[in-house]
Amino acid sequence: MSLLGKEIRLSRLLNQKSGKLLAVAVDQAMARGIFEELMPIERKVSEIVAGGPDSITMHKGIADTCFRQHAGKAGFILKCSTFSPWQPNYDAWVTEVEEAILLGADAVSMGCIIGGDDQPEQLRNLGLFAGKAASYGIPTVAHIYPRGNQIPDDEKNHWKHVAYAVRAGAELGIDIVKTKYTGDPDTFHKVVSSTPAKVVVAGGDNGNNIEGYFQMVYDVIDAGGTGITFGRIVWNNPNPTAVVKSFKHIIHEKGTVREAVELYNELMNEPVNNR
Repeated sequence: MSLLGKEIRLSRLLNQKSGKLLAVAVDQAMARGIFEELMPIERKVSEIVAGGPDSITMHKGIADTCFRQHAGKAGFILKCSTFSPWQPNYDAWVTEVEEAILLGADAVSMGCIIGGDDQPEQLRNLGLFAGKAASYGIPTVAHIYPRGNQIPDDEKNHWKHVAYAVRAGAELGIDIVKTKYTGDPDTFHKVVSSTPAKVVVAGGDNGNNIEGYFQMVYDVIDAGGTGITFGRIVWNNPNPTAVVKSFKHIIHEKGTVREAVELYNELMNEPVNNR
């Protein structure tokens, strides 16, 4: 019974046409501090949903207050852990799988930093969490990054460390692993090949170079990745709807980078009330 439940929920997360994932995360406030661009959060969530993403990742309080009117328009991934500006490499467990069920989440997610002194504890937490989610038929998304203190700064983006991170997730039963992009499609293909789990990439910085992100998304899909879970590059833009629609053109329509740029410019030139 639970296996069918997981299949049903995964089908609500992944795009029915492409089998890929375009997710947007608005879980950054507890992790990184308050962003003016996420104020008011209700408006930003509405603008993101208007673009038609496959899912949105958010914490329980924001979901309860901001997502009700959008139920059924996008999938909902409940973030169940968070790091903070003062503990950037440790994710604290902040809610349980049972609460995700009550909120109607399609999946649950937890962060995990590998390569640090507390890796054993974080992997243990992730394994227990994934096991509980599986027992209820809920897919698990893990945000796994190789940025612990035992990895030299100049090696944190090496594909072997990223591959270790995503493989660790698969070993613990994670369905979708979110991690960093290695910088080029050849090395990222090695990362994807290292694991049976679906691999999506995080967006990174505030993303002023939108064309560079279009190229990244194109390369991720071309290398065999399942998609993206971006945050700041989407909601930091004055028109999140345009950004989401442009990413969709690449991920789900197999569009080119040039086509995405043209679509983005066209949407950005539309009057606000037509967006």
